[in-house]
Amino acid sequence: MVARGRGLSVNALLLEALEAEIERVKGDEDFMSRLRALTERDRQILDRLAE
Repeated sequence: MVARGRGLSVNALLLEALEAEIERVKGDEDFMSRLRALTERDRQILDRLAE
């Protein structure tokens, strides 16, 4: 209903919300630190699988 009320497709509304959330978390140092740790952990897992 929100998308329709704003004259947007659901996809456009979701993209808009996702872009806003990404901008919000970019300034969140705790989030970015957790994200870096998770990314490093995933990289290590992928490296082991590639062996």
